[in-house]
Amino acid sequence: MRFRVDVAADKDVLDWDDVHGPARGVVYHLLRSQDPELATMLHDSGWQGHPLRPVAISPPLFRKTKPRKGLYTTSSEGEVWLGSPIPRIAGCLLAALAGVEKLRWGGVTLSIKGVRMVKTPDHSSGEAVFSSVSPVLVRHEGRYLMPDEPHFVERIVHNIRHKADMLGLPSDVQAEVLDAGPRRLFNVQKEKRVGATVKMRIAAAPALLDALYDWGLGVCSIQGFGWIR
Repeated sequence: MRFRVDVAADKDVLDWDDVHGPARGVVYHLLRSQDPELATMLHDSGWQGHPLRPVAISPPLFRKTKPRKGLYTTSSEGEVWLGSPIPRIAGCLLAALAGVEKLRWGGVTLSIKGVRMVKTPDHSSGEAVFSSVSPVLVRHEGRYLMPDEPHFVERIVHNIRHKADMLGLPSDVQAEVLDAGPRRLFNVQKEKRVGATVKMRIAAAPALLDALYDWGLGVCSIQGFGWIR
């Protein structure tokens, strides 16, 4: 399940460190307001004995901005996306959003204009082309990989299979990078995150493709990375 939160920012610029920095805190704040036990479990140990946290959020994305060199500009027409392949988690987030009028995102307050559910595309063919709106993070031997580097696809496939195992779904996966954006670096909680947006063709069980659509690609989806358009 995934949903879109339409928002308006109260300032016209978001600090670069706040593009991804507040995301994790926003997720846990929403979960904690409805289900403190669930929030604590995910934070401390992951989902039911698995270290993965099957929840995703996008950074705030804005339309009709006034571009300013070197700045992340905002507007009154923005959106934040959230999702999870786990009904309990997704339902908790949705219920929490129904009871709030604003989200505090770093130094910017986002007024909520509406929340809408998004229908999952038809993945019955067993193949999907996913494009990310935020950088996909993939690590190998202690460093982040770019989409054109060796081992990138291998590590993406490993990550997807790990997610499939956690969800109890078939883990036969094939992946191919079709396109990629430039290298991007973000400081998140005093740690560097390096990645790039990607467009990928992925072949997998339809149910796993559905789950990825709600969860995203790569690691650190709870920090706003790897969100699928």
